[in-house]
Amino acid sequence: MAMWNFQRGEEEYRLDPPGPLLVKPVAALALAVDIAVRGGGIVHLFEEVLRPHLEGGGLEPVLEPWWQSFPGPFLYYPGHRHVPAPLRAFIDFVKQQ
Repeated sequence: MAMWNFQRGEEEYRLDPPGPLLVKPVAALALAVDIAVRGGGIVHLFEEVLRPHLEGGGLEPVLEPWWQSFPGPFLYYPGHRHVPAPLRAFIDFVKQQ
């Protein structure tokens, strides 16, 4: 099984969720959410991903004090002087979103 790790400041909590099905969200994010919405278990993802389902009543919140937040993607690249045109176009596109 995959261990779920929760951290809040210096406090840590580890949970080994039992169950017949364990979906790794990286491989099947939509599947994991859909299974939880249909009553098949608990899903552990960032609040922003689950917010529409929480607000719509499809999911019920648990362990709220331990929820993780996702501030957004970050893009790191060396230097700002000579950014290749495709990378510049991608950066501009992401900034507009």
